Amino acid sequence: MPDESSEQSGTLTPAGYRARVADPLIDERLRSVGAVLIEGPKGCGKSWTALNHARSALRFDADASARRLAELSPDAVLEGNAPRLLDEWQLAPAIWNHVRHACDHSAEPGRFLLTGSAAPADDVTRHSGAGRIARTRLRPMSLFESGASHGHVSLSALLNGETVSSRQTDLEFRRVLDAICVGGWPWLSAVEPAEAQRRLREYVDDIRHTAIDLGTGRSRNPVLMERFFISLARHTASTTPNSRLAADAGGESPINHQTARAYVDALHQLFVSEDLPAWSTHLRSRSRLVKSPKRHFVDPSLAAAVLRASPRGLLNDLNTCGFLFESMVVRDLRVYADAAECDVFHSRLDNGTEADAVVQRRFGGEWIAAEVKLSHSPETTDRAADSLRRFVENIDTAHVGDPAALVVITAAGYAYTRPDGVVVTPISALGP
Repeated sequence: MPDESSEQSGTLTPAGYRARVADPLIDERLRSVGAVLIEGPKGCGKSWTALNHARSALRFDADASARRLAELSPDAVLEGNAPRLLDEWQLAPAIWNHVRHACDHSAEPGRFLLTGSAAPADDVTRHSGAGRIARTRLRPMSLFESGASHGHVSLSALLNGETVSSRQTDLEFRRVLDAICVGGWPWLSAVEPAEAQRRLREYVDDIRHTAIDLGTGRSRNPVLMERFFISLARHTASTTPNSRLAADAGGESPINHQTARAYVDALHQLFVSEDLPAWSTHLRSRSRLVKSPKRHFVDPSLAAAVLRASPRGLLNDLNTCGFLFESMVVRDLRVYADAAECDVFHSRLDNGTEADAVVQRRFGGEWIAAEVKLSHSPETTDRAADSLRRFVENIDTAHVGDPAALVVITAAGYAYTRPDGVVVTPISALGP
């Protein structure tokens, strides 16, 4: 995807800004509501994306005087050309209600942009801003956004039931391993995997030393936080319960369920981890749906950093590599799904039948099911296609409808449609 020019009329677009899939969605929401909140983990590009749409800005993270001004004269903070960016607003949490009131007093859309790297306590945002403040989630860049995918296979097109024509990807398997280790962080886009992993370990170290409960203001134990990072990394793309995470993180010192949940919630609050919920639908069979979510970091590079993985190490441990690759696919599907107004789930039946990902439109209900495989060999894709068909046989399509597509997502190879209608695509061909 080409870089956007910094000369976009009237906005503060940074030089070298790389367009994001969420940009059109942010524009659309600015045309319909008074304020847009862009949430996501620190370093995913929220500030640059917001500046791409803003015409004035105030940075609470970089300007202590701005935080003080927000306490003494909040109305002055809101003054400026619209859209007015209030960056890292949670550092001046009282400003939320002032933005909400300003939107109440004027029906003019697109007045404010807010960004946040942490979800504040519920009492801070008890007035949700519904109808006034629209929330948009920004994640680390997908391969399409970073330029590593040509996007020939469109998620929206798959949901519309369109066929996929054959096309080869240019991304080799070893480059996929590099992408897992570097991740979708804009600030790491030009560095090699080893350097990216070093910086990501520093990133994780900073989080574990500064993480607090935003409801109580109490700091988290950095040693225990590190153990939970490691435990989550070990169980990436699994349905591991909190009790298992607690046992794993506690080692010889048992951790109770409440403590485990608090630490997991802290990582959710910082948008560092993002569980994949289980799909809920009607079944034809007597099997039951597994309701547990799958564990994922917001980007697989965090799991790689915590596990001290490298591209060579992943090549020698294909089991771990497979789980981290699945996590990267989930990251990209979430980015593309948001643009198509879809949600992403996983689905597993207690008889072992499963789909690694189910993407469903929020309005209309069209859905696709996907299996994720490292290999693109005919034997592997045959098994994956058979598994998807068995999965659909268990679904009551009278209630949910037939799937718009069944998709096998691989690490490399060609994109094509099989004679049985199942689409096979490498992740480097997938796009919005």
